[in-house]
Amino acid sequence: MAHLNQGAAKWHLYELDEREDSLTKIDFSDRGNLRTRLVHFADSNSVHNRFAPEIAKVLDLMSEAEVTVLSAGEIAFRCHGLQFAQARLACQPGTFRNTTEIVFGLGAEERTLDSSNIADFTRLIHSIGEVRHAEGPREHTLWRLHSERWLESLVMKNVAALDERLSRRHTYSQVPAFSASDRAMIDVLTATRDSQLAIVELKADEDIHLPLQGLDYWSRVAWHHSRGEFKKFGYFREAELSAQDPLLFLVAPALHIHPMTDTLLRYISPEIDWTLVAIDERWREELKVIFRKRSRQRDSTANLPLSA
Repeated sequence: MAHLNQGAAKWHLYELDEREDSLTKIDFSDRGNLRTRLVHFADSNSVHNRFAPEIAKVLDLMSEAEVTVLSAGEIAFRCHGLQFAQARLACQPGTFRNTTEIVFGLGAEERTLDSSNIADFTRLIHSIGEVRHAEGPREHTLWRLHSERWLESLVMKNVAALDERLSRRHTYSQVPAFSASDRAMIDVLTATRDSQLAIVELKADEDIHLPLQGLDYWSRVAWHHSRGEFKKFGYFREAELSAQDPLLFLVAPALHIHPMTDTLLRYISPEIDWTLVAIDERWREELKVIFRKRSRQRDSTANLPLSA
C-alpha cells in the first residue's frame, strides 16, 4: 500500500482488535509493517567444486543441462527450467560425516541414485532431452511442464534481450526473500550497466497478479537495498550498486498479458520506474521483445496499447 499511487485513489489500512471489537488506523507510509529477510548467496565456485563428480556425471549424460546452486549444500540439474535431479549433502549412516548423493525424478517420484537404478536415471535424462527443446512436441507433458521456469532460464542466459540497460554480469534467479510466514522467490534479480538494481518478474501465461506481485518483490528489494544488505549477503560482490531505487520489469508473452494489467499499472506509485515487456509468443525459439510500455516515457513505443 505504501507504493500505490496516492493520486489515483485513497488507501486506508485498519487493524481489527477482535477482543475490543475496535478498529485502529495504521500508518503504512513508513513501511514499518514490512518484515523481510534475505538468504545468503552461496559461493558458486566452492559449491561447484564440492559437487564436481556429480556435475560431471550428469553433464556426461546431458551436456546442455543447467547447473543451479540452491544453497551451500545443494545444487539442481535442469533442462530448460525443468528440474530432474539434485545433488546434495547427506549424513553417512552411523557416522557424523557428510557425503554427497544424487536424487532424481519428477515431482513426487524422487529416488536416490545408486547402482540399481542408474539405467532409470539415464532413461529419464534422455527422454527429457528428446522432448524439451524449442522444436519439441508441444502436446507432450515434458514440453509443457514449468513453462515459467523455461522462460526464466532463457532470461538468465540473455537478460539484455529484455532491455539494453540490463547487464549479464550479475544475474541471480529464484532469490529467496522471506516476509513474515511467506516465503517468496524473486524470479530474476539483476542490475543495469550503471549498477542500478532491477527486478524481473516473469509470467509465461495470463496472470492478473503480475503487476502487484512484481510490486511486492520490488518493495522487498528496495527495503534491503536501502539498508545495504545485498553486499552483506553475498550478492553483487564486484559491483558498486547505485543508491537509486530499483527498476521493475514485468515480462509476459504479448498475447498472454491479462486485460486488467494496464488498469492495475495505473495504481502503482509514479515514483517507481516500471517497464512492461511484451515478448514474442515463440519465446522458446528466440527471446524477442514485441513492445514495451514504460511508466516514464522514454521512447516512441511507450504509448503502444497492450493489444499491439
